[in-house]
Amino acid sequence: MTTQTETKPLKQPSRFAGVGREIMTSTFPVIIGAIVLAVLAGSLLIIFTNSDVQTAAGYFFSRPMDTIAAAGAAIGAAYSALFRGSIYDYTATNFADAITPLMNSLYEATPLIAAGLGVGLAFRAGMFNIGGQGQILLAAAGAGWVATRMELPASIHLIVALLVGVLFGALWAGIAGILKARTGAHEVIVTIMLNHIGRYLLLFALGTQWLLQATGSTQIKTGYMAETAVFPKLFGDQYRVTVALVLVVAAVIFVWWLLERSSLGFRMRTVGENPAAARTAGINVGRMYFVAMLIAGGLVGIAGVSLALSSKAPFGDGVDAGIGFDAITVALLGGSSPFGILAAGLLFGALQAGSVTMKIAQVPAELVDIMQALIVLFIAAPPLVRAIFGLPKPGQPTRAERKAKKAAAAERAAAAQASVAGLAAAAIAVDEADTARAAETAPAARTTVLTEEAPPETLHADAVEADISDTKEGE
Repeated sequence: MTTQTETKPLKQPSRFAGVGREIMTSTFPVIIGAIVLAVLAGSLLIIFTNSDVQTAAGYFFSRPMDTIAAAGAAIGAAYSALFRGSIYDYTATNFADAITPLMNSLYEATPLIAAGLGVGLAFRAGMFNIGGQGQILLAAAGAGWVATRMELPASIHLIVALLVGVLFGALWAGIAGILKARTGAHEVIVTIMLNHIGRYLLLFALGTQWLLQATGSTQIKTGYMAETAVFPKLFGDQYRVTVALVLVVAAVIFVWWLLERSSLGFRMRTVGENPAAARTAGINVGRMYFVAMLIAGGLVGIAGVSLALSSKAPFGDGVDAGIGFDAITVALLGGSSPFGILAAGLLFGALQAGSVTMKIAQVPAELVDIMQALIVLFIAAPPLVRAIFGLPKPGQPTRAERKAKKAAAAERAAAAQASVAGLAAAAIAVDEADTARAAETAPAARTTVLTEEAPPETLHADAVEADISDTKEGE
């Protein structure tokens, strides 16, 4: 007798559950969590530094609600000022003025996105490009020289200035690439040194009449840019946003195509993930380092050109405005992904634009810098963010998967027990059948044995004949 146990098939997770799982284990929720934690930390700083909160805290135990109300009012005033300065000014009298903060955010984000693309591309190729400052300065110097010293037709003046600036940025970054490829020099040390060299080269050019210094001036700055070499305004003269924003968006699409759809980008990513394996596969690792730094420097150069040619105003050695280092934060926040860098650049541009109104609202402008630093800090510690918000770890099964696994193990154990019980029952049945068969065949066997034995008389006659034979032989 055999037994069979039927097991129900496990319910497979739906397609939407799989997509949700992929999203929750990616870096996206970590980035959102880092931003939320930075905002919460910024709220605490606002509370601790606000004079009204400090005054109300002096009599907290007698009237605690005053302190709570003051803290809420301080946080609300700070972040409402940030919103009015970066997204929409709801106190404006007309729509054109109300969206001015949004336009300012786009203007601030333009060089951040371009420089972030350059840093992120180098990250994907396995290099740490922190030479954005020097690349921006050299690109601005090249574009500024074309804009102030060269008289070209209006149709090509801006294009030539842009190309020269991008070329200067690419060549300046290419120095670090070629040194790493040929000598193994670490790009971090090289790019740091190139930052200083680039700054002093710009200072030299700004103090030299035949280079960048304004004619007849003793100030360390350029002359006015030619109107034909300046980026035109994208939404009219009322706003600061220029056509450079369109150029940066095109650069985002180009970098995405380069990394995800081209063979060159595949080789760069392979080198970035495992240089030894790439070399074994026949990829020229040194060449990829050099090419990646050239392209990265050109992208950072776009940021330098946009800063130098956003208006006709002259610029000095502070033209980079710290964007070379802010680009590292943007690239980290964007996960070195082109569209992630686009979103991170827009966020940081909004923070920069909103910091002005926060300062007017008597909120420390340094709060924005602290929030940016905290965002990077939390992004650098994904396990901490996942633990705080209870996010699943990559590769770890979800609660539903763990339940399904336990249920499957329980069903397998039950099936095994049922199988063992069936085998035992079958063995008992076989033993009982053998015992019954043996009991039925035993009497018949005894009868057969008795019938085959000789009668007693025959046995006695044989014994007598044997005795007579022995007697005769004795005589």
